[in-house]
Amino acid sequence: MSYYFCNKKIFTFVLLFIKLCFHFTTVYCQERKISRPSEFQNGLRRIFLSIALGVLTGLIGSLLFALIVRSFVRYLNRTPILKGPVLFSPEIAPKTLQSALSNENRLLGSSPSGKYYRTVLDNGLAIAVKRLEPFQTGSPERKSLKRKIQKELETLASLRHRNLMSLRAYVREPGGFSLVYDYVPTGSLEDAMNRVRDNQLQLSWEVRLRIAVGVVKGLQYLHFERDPSILHYNLKPTNVMLDAEFEPRLADCGLAKLMPNLDRTTSGYSAPECFQNRRYTDKSDVFSFGMILGVLLTGRDPTDPFFGEPASGGSLGQWLRHLQQAGEAREALDKSILGEEGEEDEMLMAVRIAVVCLSDMPADRPSSDELVHLLTQLHSF
Repeated sequence: MSYYFCNKKIFTFVLLFIKLCFHFTTVYCQERKISRPSEFQNGLRRIFLSIALGVLTGLIGSLLFALIVRSFVRYLNRTPILKGPVLFSPEIAPKTLQSALSNENRLLGSSPSGKYYRTVLDNGLAIAVKRLEPFQTGSPERKSLKRKIQKELETLASLRHRNLMSLRAYVREPGGFSLVYDYVPTGSLEDAMNRVRDNQLQLSWEVRLRIAVGVVKGLQYLHFERDPSILHYNLKPTNVMLDAEFEPRLADCGLAKLMPNLDRTTSGYSAPECFQNRRYTDKSDVFSFGMILGVLLTGRDPTDPFFGEPASGGSLGQWLRHLQQAGEAREALDKSILGEEGEEDEMLMAVRIAVVCLSDMPADRPSSDELVHLLTQLHSF
């Protein structure tokens, strides 16, 4: 409002100044009709008119330039470079969130893209906070990188699907950002499978298949229901969170894209093209899903020393392909889920689906959209 009144005063002043100049010119012209002044007086009047017009022109130009600069500054203020906290639904009070972030937090885990903490807000709500530190001090690209990350975070904050971890808020900090998610006490799929291997948890085939379907439905949403499509970039069991009913929710969607110094090919779940030519597509996400499906079927960790032996072919995918081609796919199944004949048929079909997802050539892999139909046909969801 003050900006409006200020501009109005400036505009009124300019109009008054112009009116005075025209009045002086009119009087001058009338005087010339009455009497002819001396040549000296005419010269003085011409000089005065030239000065007055020059001052008027300069004043108008200065005012226009000032208005342009002021408008540009106001535009920059309307589009700030990450003035946090930037909050999304459901709303979290900035002071409440900042107070929680400054307290001691319990470390939940870490990865090359950042560390996860658990903290509790003043209202008793437990949240998970991931700290990203993508900036190098004094980097000349720091400002442009901030703008790029802001745009990506706004996109990620708009994602809404039952099989995705929703970004509830992000807060700018000196070295990066704090990303706020719901806290999932059950932990990740990696945690659950480790407990299965230690005989501390039983996961039936029905539950494992439901997890697989939830994961691929999350990918389907990212790949086909978003425009432009979004790639996960880092799909693996540690980034699949499980709620109390073992419904999966994909975490870290797209975060690897925000980390310019992160080597995205270090995961054992990465597709071959990521190592060979650093290309990443939706079919790369599908390869990672194939690895997760293989883990759910076999119960084995891809880093198990067993896969380093020549007999296994060197990887979980090669081992499954070899057994599938030899007609011995049943040997790959986790013995703890072998049961009814109907379920075993579903598992054997799922092995075939996993093998196709783990094809070396991206074009030979199905899309996440096709996978939803293939997997839901195995069982009624």
